[in-house]
Amino acid sequence: MPHPQIKFGTDGWRGVIADDFTFANVRTAAEAIAAYVHARIDSAEENPAKGLCIGFDTRFGSKAFAHACAEVVAATGIPVALANNITPTPALSYGVRERGAAGGIMITSSHNPAQWNGVKYKAWYGGSGKPSIIAAIETYLGKPVARPAQPAPITEIDFLPPYLQAIEVFADLDLISHSGMKFAIDSMYGAGGTIISDIFTRIGVDHVQIRGNVNPLFPKINPEPIEPHIRALGEAVVANRCHAGLCTDGDADRIGATDEHGEFVDPHKIFSVLLSWVLKRKGWPGAVTRAFNTTKMLDRICKKHGRELIEHGIGFKFVCDYMLEREIVMGGEESGGIGFQRHLPERDGLLNALLLANVMAQEGKTLGQLVADLQAEYGEHQYGRIDLHIPDDVKNAAIARAKALKPGDPVIAGMPILRQENLDGVKFYLDNPEAKTKPNAAETWILFRASGTEPLMRIYTESTSKEAVAKLLEAGRAFALAK
Repeated sequence: MPHPQIKFGTDGWRGVIADDFTFANVRTAAEAIAAYVHARIDSAEENPAKGLCIGFDTRFGSKAFAHACAEVVAATGIPVALANNITPTPALSYGVRERGAAGGIMITSSHNPAQWNGVKYKAWYGGSGKPSIIAAIETYLGKPVARPAQPAPITEIDFLPPYLQAIEVFADLDLISHSGMKFAIDSMYGAGGTIISDIFTRIGVDHVQIRGNVNPLFPKINPEPIEPHIRALGEAVVANRCHAGLCTDGDADRIGATDEHGEFVDPHKIFSVLLSWVLKRKGWPGAVTRAFNTTKMLDRICKKHGRELIEHGIGFKFVCDYMLEREIVMGGEESGGIGFQRHLPERDGLLNALLLANVMAQEGKTLGQLVADLQAEYGEHQYGRIDLHIPDDVKNAAIARAKALKPGDPVIAGMPILRQENLDGVKFYLDNPEAKTKPNAAETWILFRASGTEPLMRIYTESTSKEAVAKLLEAGRAFALAK
């Protein structure tokens, strides 16, 4: 029987604080996780004796919710390693794997607005729980767990030192320190805090930090490293004459950036810059994965370097699955979640911030120059997304109408449909006349995707110019809202 208020989505359960995200429900979720781990007693990796790691971010109540989880888990006889301070999600994931724990609980709502909080489950391998794990946890919701006479111990630990050592070795700090580059760092009041700033201070890199303090209200923003929330970073870059701005989201697992002119660099360009550098400079082996709603520039980069490109559903869990099954150099999603198998099967905004600085240092170019180089080599790719908060009946009707469209139908911005793909949502490749006038033109596509958990539809598009993207998004909005 599903729990009426707790539903684990693509990356855990989220709710509005004091509405459905209550201490009672958090304890229920923690007990279900404990029950799942107890049921894995015969597993080498997930044995309850290996314990659970528990971390928390800067959100309202996160520390108290983490302590409540720890008490519930320990009461069932599972030892707990509890964070002694605010912890980025990738640091918690690293801690799970490094300590050989059965799994981990992260109290965070990532990039959601301030009134939200959430519970993420991290599996023994140091990444998001596979769909099969999450589905199993949900079956235990509301079911009591046997309690031994004595609870297991709760030990407070600092997850940061081993994690910081790992990311500092992964990036070439020496190269960054001698680059002469200047950076603006934005932690959006989140768990990234002053981590990058502290590293740069130590190695002598010129930088400015904004929003590195803890403020659970996230004043005037959602801690999501996209427009419009990232604008303060762009202003700091221009005001301080920086070569780039580097931004992490609320729990520091996602990356955002601005170029030297303060212009937003979307996650697709960041993924492309990092991928191009990895294949050209590092030559690390493996295929590349990307979500259904990400840029097709990645396909062109892979083709040039003779790498297999795997397209999959939306959500980092798919990247994680591939990383657990085969050799993957790099994988990512539309929202700035990018991961490297040789680090963790997990998104890591802090590592990616260091790596962007690494690329700039090695190539001797600003972030804007790196993006311009890619656009020149692989064709101009421009991207956009809008979120429509619409009732479920409107959302579902729009998806049904989209699925009924046929090749040749000129319904989206007057551009005839070339083909439809339904891997995750409804995606149309369109015959864009502008493409005929541009060398190496990007493919034009638009994707309609309905949220499975809330009255929300997202519309994504990629095309050959910013003007085409704006036109397509407006046409998509009109299509979705049409009676």
